[in-house]
Amino acid sequence: MIRTCDPQFADRIRASFALQHAMTLIRATLPLVEAGRTEIHVPHWEGIEQQHGFVHGGVVGMIADSAAGYAAMTAVPAEASVLTVEYKMNLVAPADGEKLIARGKVVRPGKTLIVTQAEVFSVKDGKESLCALMQQTIMTVSRSEKPKTPSYGQPEK
Repeated sequence: MIRTCDPQFADRIRASFALQHAMTLIRATLPLVEAGRTEIHVPHWEGIEQQHGFVHGGVVGMIADSAAGYAAMTAVPAEASVLTVEYKMNLVAPADGEKLIARGKVVRPGKTLIVTQAEVFSVKDGKESLCALMQQTIMTVSRSEKPKTPSYGQPEK
């Protein structure tokens, strides 16, 4: 069982998820937020398919990264957030079905680094089939810290 530092973690995570425009773009939802676990669901629709009609591997990686990242966020204090440091993904079967479910979980919580995993399942005719496995390292960051982003030609202020 993952110990949470913030009794309002679920509200904080749902608010963060609502700010992810990329999740809105792919029609993702966050139906499950529990201590150390989250789920992201995405319907299979034409806008996220690759050339063979399967959900694109980039979308599979996107929901795995977010599901595991939000699982990690359940273990950090209210004044903190998380960022992905790295992940390794195995696509083990085509993402083919009516929807995808990404299940993220914390493997080892730490003060600075959190190790997580995600499994992504395709759902077809009510049956789940594993299509991807991911292992991830997350870092805890202070919410007051803004990640350094390049300006890409924008004038510096």
